Amino acid sequence: MADLGEPKAALRHYLRATRDDLIWKLDGLSEREVRQPRTATGNNLLGVLKHCLNVEAGYFGPTFGREFPAPGELVPLAAFDEDPQADWYARADETKDGLIDLYRRVGAFADQTIEQLPLDAPGRVPWWQPRRDVVTLQRIIIHVTCDLARHAGHADIMREQHDSAIGLRRENTNVPEDYDWPAYVTKLTKLADQFG
Repeated sequence: MADLGEPKAALRHYLRATRDDLIWKLDGLSEREVRQPRTATGNNLLGVLKHCLNVEAGYFGPTFGREFPAPGELVPLAAFDEDPQADWYARADETKDGLIDLYRRVGAFADQTIEQLPLDAPGRVPWWQPRRDVVTLQRIIIHVTCDLARHAGHADIMREQHDSAIGLRRENTNVPEDYDWPAYVTKLTKLADQFG
């Protein structure tokens, strides 16, 4: 394990862990199951993963004058003019395994940017407003980690709604084993009803 006392190592560790946890939420699910809309706005597990890989590719690429080696595999900025949700769903020609592989390659690309640049390396986010678009690598690592963590939370809930699979991460779910969840939900419902 990396020395998490060193700031860059700690930031990289949490970014990687969040990325891995997001990918884990798709384990064992079919193509249909990962594409199935789970919310009124169409959120789905594979779409969240696709969005996150595009987020990482953008923030760790063009922001620092770098380009992902296979830019044709990413959603281009111009696609959002036609469809503002362009990176929130997998097209028919994209597969779960293909997008997971792409995300792993994007992750390696992001990690390479982090390895090669100092935390105070300047960058410019092309899609942010002028005068707010100048950033440092440290700010971008934190920004992207927060964004991914939010979406990993969405994936947690969508996966739980699908098959009750819950947990923080594969090796440590951080959830009580053999817990009486229906009784717990009943208890919380009774508490909530006191305020009805």
